Amino acid sequence: MSTTSQPYDVTILGGGLAGLACALHCRKTSPDARIAILEKASHPVPEAAHKVGESTVEVATYYFTKVLELEEHILAEQLPKMGLRFFFGAGDNSKIEDRLEVGGSEFPPTPSYQLDRGRFENYLAQRCQTQGIDFLDGATVTRFDLGRGKAAHQVSYRRAANDVSLSTRWIVDASGRAAVMKRKLGLEMESPHKANAVWFRIKAQINVDDWSHDTRWRGNYQGDNSRWFSTNHLMGEGYWVWLIPLASGATSIGIVADDTIHPLATYNSAEKAFAWLEKYEPQCAEKVRQHAAELQDFRAIKQYATECKQVFSSRRWGIIGDAGYFLDPFYSPGSDFIAMGNTFLCELIRRDLLGKSNVLRAPLYNRLFRTFYRGTATVFRHQYPLFGNHQVMPVKILWDWMVYWTLTGHNFMHDRTCDPLIYARHIFKLKRLNDLNKAMQAFFRQWHQAVPSYEVNGTIDTSRIPLIVETNRGLQDELDPQAYAKRFSMNVAQMETLFWEIVDHAGISEPPAIKRPRGRGEQLGGFEMIFRESTQPRPAVDPTATPPATAKV
Repeated sequence: MSTTSQPYDVTILGGGLAGLACALHCRKTSPDARIAILEKASHPVPEAAHKVGESTVEVATYYFTKVLELEEHILAEQLPKMGLRFFFGAGDNSKIEDRLEVGGSEFPPTPSYQLDRGRFENYLAQRCQTQGIDFLDGATVTRFDLGRGKAAHQVSYRRAANDVSLSTRWIVDASGRAAVMKRKLGLEMESPHKANAVWFRIKAQINVDDWSHDTRWRGNYQGDNSRWFSTNHLMGEGYWVWLIPLASGATSIGIVADDTIHPLATYNSAEKAFAWLEKYEPQCAEKVRQHAAELQDFRAIKQYATECKQVFSSRRWGIIGDAGYFLDPFYSPGSDFIAMGNTFLCELIRRDLLGKSNVLRAPLYNRLFRTFYRGTATVFRHQYPLFGNHQVMPVKILWDWMVYWTLTGHNFMHDRTCDPLIYARHIFKLKRLNDLNKAMQAFFRQWHQAVPSYEVNGTIDTSRIPLIVETNRGLQDELDPQAYAKRFSMNVAQMETLFWEIVDHAGISEPPAIKRPRGRGEQLGGFEMIFRESTQPRPAVDPTATPPATAKV
């Protein structure tokens, strides 16, 4: 049976995380808009065995808790995250206490969370319905046509053996890797970042703290401050493995690797992945084998990075989530891209529904989003060979965090993302920070090639590095325009100082491809702990010693 639906202001193709969040965001910015979501899957979806992308960082957390006002659900039904944690190799990786560890002993000042995607998306779908959004699950889009000029767009879909057509002012493609709009409009772009990933969920808690009986190593990492709360990264040359706890009681595990170092064919099935872990991460493999019968899912993706020629149009369409851009799961930026893409798009929709033109604004937002993507891409592109380097990679991790908090976090969490004047006023500082980061990423590769890496152990406790803690804490400050501008200027100056502090510490003969300014001021000394700890052995362990008291959140 064929029917015609009511007209909509916004129709979203796809009801995953990006599409559901976009609908709620659009409801907030355009309260009277008629919004529909067409989702192919039937709801509710399974918990845990659903989708990857459970780990959030500061920008996504702010977006979900403050912008979309989902904090009550997240606090009650999801897990707090004790930051990102990294373990570098030691011998055959059979003793985690011998591995160099980078991570905090306390929860960071600015929160982040581990999200069970199935549980979260089920809640978002319910939330959409309570806010008057038509959430149509089990709906397969069969066709869409963009209207010319001011004419409405047309969408056809099949649901419960019925063929339905609707008209809509806006079409939003949130179809994930199906990327229906990107493909139809010929907007595909091949990403130069070549890496692959597999992931699976196991219905069991796998806690790295249980991998060792070393009382000194376990230390403060117990109870409320267990390492289990972190997004744990097991690092090696050309690869990393993630361990993420989920509130439903499962553990998400993933292998991500440079294709030239670890071809996907060596770990692209469950049995191959288990064997690969036995070779490179035997402690992880042992726990996985113990719970193999509780495997919930398995998926592999070849060359997961995606790009798009255009994601926003004044012709009243937009592309969000994986349908547009996806870069790399390291540092967990996927939900950040959703937050930024939705913010730009919902502002365009708001303006249009108020009768304002987006002829200039849509191209601007495209350029800004592409610039953000390409700037972030320098963090990952050609960098996977460094991942096992004990001397370079800890410094890179902390540098990357500082760039993220200084620019992306600072801008988004102070609600300046869509303000064109902000970019105009700070264009030279933005360019300088971008140039510093680009040069530093190249310098990391030079450093890695010039100085052979050697194994060390010990702990770089990021909770004891004042510069890291205070920069993270500053994301929560409420700043008026004058204070915002002053803080950003200070941030850029600080990154300039850190840049040359790292260069001077590395001491390699080939200088970075950027000019050293005159009179750059005193060094901040922000990374001296990293420089010291990454070259010092761990003190001998007294097995009879009493471990320190457990730190509380």
